[in-house]
Amino acid sequence: MSIAYVLPLNLRKKLKKPLGDLIRGTFDETAKILKTIIENEKQPCIVSVGDIVSKNLVENHVLPHLLIVDNKAMRAKIEPISAMLNVNEEKHVKNPPGTITLEALNAIKEAFKNNKRVKIVVDGEEDLLTLIAILYAPENALIIYGQPHEGVVVVRATKQKKIEVAKILEVMETTAKD
Repeated sequence: MSIAYVLPLNLRKKLKKPLGDLIRGTFDETAKILKTIIENEKQPCIVSVGDIVSKNLVENHVLPHLLIVDNKAMRAKIEPISAMLNVNEEKHVKNPPGTITLEALNAIKEAFKNNKRVKIVVDGEEDLLTLIAILYAPENALIIYGQPHEGVVVVRATKQKKIEVAKILEVMETTAKD
């Protein structure tokens, strides 16, 4: 397993802050706002990162192009969402906490190359993969992830946001390989 990026201690606090627009409230409260955003902006692609966000989107009839999950919520095992969503492709990748592996990075890049609905199941942790999703998503795609105890975050994959994420990844870049 090759590690492409490692989260340094000095970035941990920065990455706890939302990368996009924070919509506060329970998912029931935020679902209506999300649906309005999606309908008004006619997004070419929706990406969900995290099991609870993905499950809640699907239950509210918002079907992401790409779902990135680890079958955990707040680090506790939960039932996989596979029964609720018909995906065209399911990929399993390893991605230890605090890292981004080449395997996970490549799976995300590949998912954006076709019109299939893809679910990536992570053995490890999916949180940092939000950065890779933003970087490689089609321009103006929406990346949606949970902000624990606050609500959901909506990130628009604009050129400016991609540059911001690329700078974060530069700080995380490593030449260490397993």
